[in-house]
Amino acid sequence: MQTRIDNKKIVLGVCGGIAAYKSVELLRLLNKQGAKVRVVMTQNARSFVGPLTFEALSGYPVCFDLFQNSDSKKDSSIKHIDWARDADAVIIAPATANIIGKFANGIADDALSTFMLALTAPVLLCPSMNSQMYANKAVCRNLSMLRADGYFIVEPKAGELACGDSGPGRLPEPKDILDRLLHCLAPKDLKDKKVLVTAGPTREPIDPVRFISNPSSGKMGYSIARAAEHRGAEVVLVTGPTNLPDPVNVKVIRVETAKEMALAVFEHMEEARIIIKAAAVSDYRPVNLAKQKIKKGKDEITLFLKKNQDILKELGRKKKNQVLVGFAAETENLEINAEKKLAEKKLDIIAANLVDSLSSGFGTDTNRVTLFYKDKTKEALPEMGKDDLAHILLDRIVKVLDVSR
Repeated sequence: MQTRIDNKKIVLGVCGGIAAYKSVELLRLLNKQGAKVRVVMTQNARSFVGPLTFEALSGYPVCFDLFQNSDSKKDSSIKHIDWARDADAVIIAPATANIIGKFANGIADDALSTFMLALTAPVLLCPSMNSQMYANKAVCRNLSMLRADGYFIVEPKAGELACGDSGPGRLPEPKDILDRLLHCLAPKDLKDKKVLVTAGPTREPIDPVRFISNPSSGKMGYSIARAAEHRGAEVVLVTGPTNLPDPVNVKVIRVETAKEMALAVFEHMEEARIIIKAAAVSDYRPVNLAKQKIKKGKDEITLFLKKNQDILKELGRKKKNQVLVGFAAETENLEINAEKKLAEKKLDIIAANLVDSLSSGFGTDTNRVTLFYKDKTKEALPEMGKDDLAHILLDRIVKVLDVSR
C-alpha cells in the first residue's frame, strides 16, 4: 500500500548547525515513507555531517557547491535547477539564521540559496539556533517575511541547547518534521469542518487499584485525528488512557470511564460535522465500587456488572446533518455483526475487522478492515498501516459529504 508521500520528490536542505545530525534521521524516515530524497548542503553543513552520509542513505549525489557536487561532476549548477523544477516539496532542516536571512532577502550566493530562488514547490522551514539569535529582531522580521511569502515555518522546541543555554531554538524531532510535511502536502478537503474522534480503551474501576478494560492502544483513533488535522479540519479527540503523544493542533480530552467519555462526546457532538467513534468502550461496569482494595480471601468472588450507556447508539439517535462512523472489532461473523450494528446505530459507515489476526488486532500498527456503507454496499480493504487507513476512511467520508450537499 502506498503512503501519502510514496515516490514524492523531496529535497532536504541542510545548513551548518549542530542539529544537522538530526537531518540524517529525517532522511531515513522519509526513505521509509517511500519518498525520493535529494540533499542540498551549505558548505558549513559539511563540517557537521559529511556529504557521503547523505549520499549513502539517499542513493543520490549530494549538491553542496554551485559547480561541483559529491560525484565530482561539473554540472551541479544545472542539476540543482533541475531539482528545483522536479521537487514536490522542500524541507530546510536545520535552517540557520544566516540561510533564513538569505531566503527572506532573495540572496543567492551558494548552491542552497540559488536552488531556493528557482523553486515553486512548498517549503517547510525548520529554524534551529541559539535562543538569543532566534529572538533577534532581524531573525523575527525575516521569518515574518517568509511566512508572508508562503513558507511553512515549523517552530523550534524549547529546551537545553548545545551551547549550554536553555530556551527556544531546538530543532524539532524528525518524526515531528515528517508530520508537518504530511500536513503540508495533504489535500485540505476538510477545511472549515469540525471532526470529533474517540480513541483508546475505557477503564471501569472495581476498587482503587483494579479495573475492567481491554487491550486497545488508541493507535487507530489517533491516526484518524492526525489525518483529519492534516486535511484542514478542526479536530477534537476524546481519548481513554493511552501512551500516545497528543497529535499536533488537535484538542485532546482525556477520560477514564465510559461515563466520562459519553459526557465529553455529547458536549462536543453538536458542533461536529463528522463524528468517528474508534474507541473501544467498556460495555459494562461494576455495580459497586469498593472503597478500599479488595483483599485476597475467598477462592471465588462474584462481580456484578451493569450495562454502560451505548454512546454510538445515542449518537445515532441525536445526529442531525452529520456523518457518523463507527468501528466494530469482531471475533466471528464479521459481516452479519457489522451490518447489524450499522443499521441499529444509524451509521453512515462502519469499519469492521477481525481481532484474531496479528495484523489487525489490538495494539498493532496495521489493520485490515471491511467498510460497510448505509446503502448496503461494502468495500474490503487490504492490510495497511493505520495512518494510511485513516486517510482512506477520510476519503470515503469526503465522498459522503459531497453526496449530501
